[in-house]
Amino acid sequence: MLKILIATNNPHKAQELAQILPLSTNAGRPVQYMSLADFPNIPEPREDGQTLQENAIIKARAGLAATGLISIADDTGLLVDALGGAPGVHSGRYAYPDKTDHQANNAKLLDVLAEVPPAKRAARFITIAAMAKPDGEIIIRKGAVEGSIAVDYSGQNGFGYDPLFIVASLGKTMARLSMEEKNKISHRALAFAQMAEIIKNF
Repeated sequence: MLKILIATNNPHKAQELAQILPLSTNAGRPVQYMSLADFPNIPEPREDGQTLQENAIIKARAGLAATGLISIADDTGLLVDALGGAPGVHSGRYAYPDKTDHQANNAKLLDVLAEVPPAKRAARFITIAAMAKPDGEIIIRKGAVEGSIAVDYSGQNGFGYDPLFIVASLGKTMARLSMEEKNKISHRALAFAQMAEIIKNF
């Protein structure tokens, strides 16, 4: 059996990825996915990279170093045109520099965009996925989705900025999509669908 670590403590993210990644390789080898929840004594690494790619690599390498398992991780940024690309690499800690608080992040985003009309709220989600292998190889893949920021919350599904991010191609927020719908079009799904092909070919 091939064991792979999804290097996150976020149960929503782990659940999303588990529905995208393959359960076996093309050669028929079963794949088992674990998350940091299975290793409660592993501290989360300091995400001090200057780019999404640097942070994704930091997390993947930390997972590999702590468990010895092939590790996959991602860093995702919400880039809002009216804010010059912010919050970007700071998306997870937009409201507070030392912790992730999704509710506070969303509230801050709505506040800073309060005077920006809907037509000028263009934004995009970008996910950089990284795989760290025991032989030292790092594999990078990218996914992106275009959209805009809503003027208020809409939808109950997903997490993070999903209740505010309107998918351009669908005209509704990520939080109004089922997980199956989201996993067809989301930035994270697009990045990890490419990782899935790599895993299949192991």
